[in-house]
Parts: sequence; structure tokens; C-alpha cells
Amino acid sequence: MPRDKSLSHEKVKKAIKEEFLEKGYEDASIRSIGARAGMTSAGLYRHYADKEAMFNAMVEPLIESIKDWTKNHTAKKFSLVDGGVPNSELFGESFIDLVRDVILPRRNEFILLMSRSGGTKYENFIHDFVEMNQKEFLDAIKYLKDNGYPAIDIDEEELHMLLSAYLTACFEPIIHDYDDAKIEKYLDTVQEFFMPGWLRIMGIKL
Repeated sequence: MPRDKSLSHEKVKKAIKEEFLEKGYEDASIRSIGARAGMTSAGLYRHYADKEAMFNAMVEPLIESIKDWTKNHTAKKFSLVDGGVPNSELFGESFIDLVRDVILPRRNEFILLMSRSGGTKYENFIHDFVEMNQKEFLDAIKYLKDNGYPAIDIDEEELHMLLSAYLTACFEPIIHDYDDAKIEKYLDTVQEFFMPGWLRIMGIKL
């Protein structure tokens, strides 16, 4: 009877995730992953080319989801400005929603990305993510000013510092693997602390 290849692949993925979560990328080994999956190293290579490919397979679907959410979020905000909606609707959605809607359902993959990725191209993910959002934020400030909002001028270094602090605060409860109740409580705290500042920078009065 032929083996179920999809079942075998899911077993391999489970073993890979467990190994990276426990040891991080640099200390994880192909042999140990194979032992967890109940197969030889050669068997693993029929699923993935190397250890880097294994790690990428764990985190890249999440990264793409984060990028998609961010892109849609930005497009939605520009559309709302164009439509002249009330300010309360314009800034109802924030990166807190990214955490709740995209990251929390894949918290293990996010932990891999944020704290187990040393030695991979993703080890500076938060810095890279901040830089990507920094440009979009500056573009948004300019767009708001062009549309009559009294947005505050802010330079790139200052914005980088603020975004780094904000996103780190958003991500910390998950990195520390708190339970759902604590994460929700801390996300509410982060929202209440940072949002008035962001609204002031953008020239928004609620």
C-alpha cells in the first residue's frame, strides 16, 4: 500500500517546528529533526533541500500574511481619507489588529521568527519590518497634510525610534509566550499608551 505523502510531510513539518522552537536555527540539526520525524536525514532531504529551506518554510507563510495585512491596511487608510470618513473610523484599525488577526493564530511561527532566527536572513526581522513601515508612515503623513490634516513633521530617525518601541511592545507578550488573557490585557495597555501619540503626530482629533 503506498505511503500517504501528505501525512509524511506534515510529520516532517511538526518535527522541524519542534526542533527550531526548542534549539533555535543555529543549534538545530538535521539528524535531530530526522529522529523526531522517524526518518533518516536522506529522507528529510526529499522534503526540503537543506536546514535553511526548512526554517524558511516555517516562517515565510506568516511573513507573507504580515506583508499582505500591512499592504491592505495602508490601502484602506488612504481610501478612507479620500472618502472623508470621520476620524474615529479612519484610525479604528491599528497594528494591534495585525497581532490579533494574523500573528496570534500562528504564534509558534512568530516566536521562531522573532527569537529563534539567529543565523538566518530573518534574524533582523523587526528592524527590517520597521524600516518597511517607516517609509509608508512618512508617505501617510505627507498624504494627510496634503488633505488638510495638521500632521506633525517627523524625521526618519525619530520615527524609526517610535515605531521600534511600538512594534516591540506589541510583539513582546507573544515572544514571552504569555497566555491569551495576558496577551489581550497587555495589548490593550499598549494601545492606550501609544495611540494618543500616533494620533497627535497625524493631526487627528477624536
